Amino acid sequence: MNSKRVLLIDDEQDSIEFVTTILKTEGISSIFALNGEEGLDKAKKEKPDLIILDIQMPKMDGFEVFENLCKDNSTKGIPVIMLSGIHEKIGIEFNLKAMEKLYGKKPDGYLEKPFVPRELIRMVKDNLSIDKIK
Repeated sequence: MNSKRVLLIDDEQDSIEFVTTILKTEGISSIFALNGEEGLDKAKKEKPDLIILDIQMPKMDGFEVFENLCKDNSTKGIPVIMLSGIHEKIGIEFNLKAMEKLYGKKPDGYLEKPFVPRELIRMVKDNLSIDKIK
């Protein structure tokens, strides 16, 4: 088992439980936040090795959370994988490119919900530099 820890930021409890289960099968521990504000707070306090961030959330969406993570010296180096149920590829790609121009980086991965668990595991392991799945 490794000591890597992932922060899940998603307002849907079912999604958090699903991703937590997937990570647990790979020996990766996770913590979670049910909204963007709580997620930013936990990212600063807990210093996770990776953040999995949902885009569509009330109050503070994933784009705003990403912006705040990039602007804070204590969190800007944490890899981020964004998840979304938005199935408008052109709009998402535009936003990802805009984030890179604005903040000097874009998310380290992006998956549409529903996603294939094996693809999430691959992205997580790539970003945590864990041996790839077979």
